Formats: sequence, structure tokens, C-alpha cells
Amino acid sequence: MHDATRFWPLFGLIPALLILFGCGDIDLRPEAVGEEGQITVVIDSTLWDGAVGEALRDQLGAPIFTLPTREPAFSLQPLSLISQQVLDMAQSRKNIVFVASLDDTTTNEARFIRSILSEDAQQAIFDGGTAVVPRDNVWRQRQQVFYVTAATPEGLVSAIEEDGPGIVYKFNEVTRTRLQREMFDIGRQPEIEEYLMNHHGFAVHGQHDYIVAMDTSNFIWLRRNLSDTWRSFFIYYEEDADPSKLSPEWIYQARDALTKRYVQGTLGGWVEIDQRRPLEAEEINFKDRYAYEVRGLWHMVGEENGEKFPFGAGGPFLTYAFYDEPTGRLYMLDGMVFAPNYPKREFLRQLEVIAYTFRTQQEVVEAEQVAAR
Repeated sequence: MHDATRFWPLFGLIPALLILFGCGDIDLRPEAVGEEGQITVVIDSTLWDGAVGEALRDQLGAPIFTLPTREPAFSLQPLSLISQQVLDMAQSRKNIVFVASLDDTTTNEARFIRSILSEDAQQAIFDGGTAVVPRDNVWRQRQQVFYVTAATPEGLVSAIEEDGPGIVYKFNEVTRTRLQREMFDIGRQPEIEEYLMNHHGFAVHGQHDYIVAMDTSNFIWLRRNLSDTWRSFFIYYEEDADPSKLSPEWIYQARDALTKRYVQGTLGGWVEIDQRRPLEAEEINFKDRYAYEVRGLWHMVGEENGEKFPFGAGGPFLTYAFYDEPTGRLYMLDGMVFAPNYPKREFLRQLEVIAYTFRTQQEVVEAEQVAAR
């Protein structure tokens, strides 16, 4: 599983910079700006053009192989600190990484990093340590900042390669949180959530233009249809389930069986996992549950003379499958995107956000009891 707690702790070295009023913590600073899915990398151009930049591109901007076209996990925007104006612009962004080696005595990036480190911390780094330090809301609200430093460029490469997955995990986590607010602050459909909770004992947030396209005893399909794209989110569950059968193989088989039965095309055929393309299955912690996250591509298939053949539409999907011990249910949450001629990464990220709003009736009751104490 991902481990988001490995970063070298330099607590107390960076000021909180919060404006506090009255007896509550009220942050009156503006919100961070910039595109979701983009990381501003503050780095000297010589490092960016060399092995350090290559390591950043490999780790933070690696292509997502489970999308139909080449899209990076995050788009990286390098900035060199050539002026105070550039620093001000960098400090306004949502996702920021400052990168510099402490043996550098000439660049503004290295001076900036040294300015926030104590002498003891700098000496520890010169003695062979590295620092990958996450900080949130440093200059603006809803902002995630990382400071990455080592004694030498070679040490920077090692730090980025070692902690790159954790950095990506953290940026994904904060991006989901920001997107949830943007997606559901306006136009959220509580009636869909109430329906799911009353009829099935769970809910996910209902985005403003989704509809309940199908509801069987244990399969609920939500859809968002636009003129040239659509997004699909379905939830399947089994009562009194056997948790031992939770595996990638079960997910592949169960998903294909469900989509063959329920998710069919207007011109015939049905949705199926495209086994010709890469599939990724990872064990994760999904809201305090052991789970699998599966990503890959789907395509439409038909059948003629007993032979299956692919045709027509396709796109990316992601699936979360887990066992919920209090209810004894095995759940599958699945999101699909059909968006020809559009980038798919952020559409899929929105479906990820919907999945992470999942909660059971028991969890809601327990949360209400805690709040009432």
C-alpha cells in the first residue's frame, strides 16, 4: 500500500502564516489558484534539464498507462526564481514543489531552501540526510507544498526516486479534497443520496447532472449524459459475502458479468474490460477498509457466430472493491468515462472523488452520535 508518512520531519521550520481572529481559526487569505492536475516545480533550470528534472518527470509526471492516450499523472510546470514576481506567482499555486541542493551557493532556489532550514537541519543534510517535507496552506488556503532538498544533485535524485510515490499519493489526496468541494458545493443532489441510503443502506454524493439510470436489488447505475460524452458510476454489492474471494481476478470476472448484463450499447454489444491493454490492480486503504483499486480500459464488444469481437466505443475505468465488515457486504464501486477527443485524466479523477464520498448508514449514524456528544 502507499505510505504517505515517510517524509523527513522538519517541523517548526516553516511558519504557519495563518490570520487568526476571535476564538476560532479563521483563515482570510485567498485560495490557491491554478489547474487541478498541475504541479508547479520551483527549480533552477540546470537541475531541471539534468538528472534531477528527469527524476521528477519520471516520478511525478509519469504517463498513466491505463488511459487510452498518453497523459501524465500530473502536468509539471518548471519555474526558476528569477524575480520576486515569479516567487509570488509560485506561492499562489495549488500544488508546489521546491527543489534545490544545499551545495549550490549561487541560485535563488537554493537560497530560498536554506532560508527555511535551521543550521542543525542543514548540517544533518550535509551529513548525508535528505529532506522531503510536506506543508499545507503555507501561503494560501487549499494549498499543498513540498520542499525537496539534499546535499548534492545526486542526493536529490535519490530522494525523489525514493519518495516520489508518496509525493504523488499526497497530491492525489489533496486534489480529491479540493475537487469534492468544487463538485458538490453547488448543484449537489441530496435526493439521490437519500434514495440510495433509504433503499440500499449506503450513499455516494450525487453530482448535479447525474441520474439514476438503473436500480436492481443490488446494482445501481448512475449516469451523466452530455451531447458528446458520458460518465458512468455503478455500485454493486453482495450480501453475506465471503471476504476471501476479494481479488483482482474476482473483480475482472464480476465486472465483466455485470456490464454484459446491464451496460449495453445502443447499437448492440456490451461493455467489457479490454484485456489487450495494461491493467493495474493495487491494494489500498479505502476509507479504513482493505480494498483493491483497479484501473484499465473498457471497450464495446459484440458477438457473431459464437465469436466475440471489439467495436465502437471505449475509454478508461476505475474500480474500488472492498469488504465492509459491519454489514457483511462485498462492494464494487466503478466509474467509466466515454469522452472521445478529450483528455480523460480529470474526468476519471472526478469519478474517483465520487467513490470517496461513499458511506454506509451505520457510519452516518455513528458520526451523528459522536457529533451529539
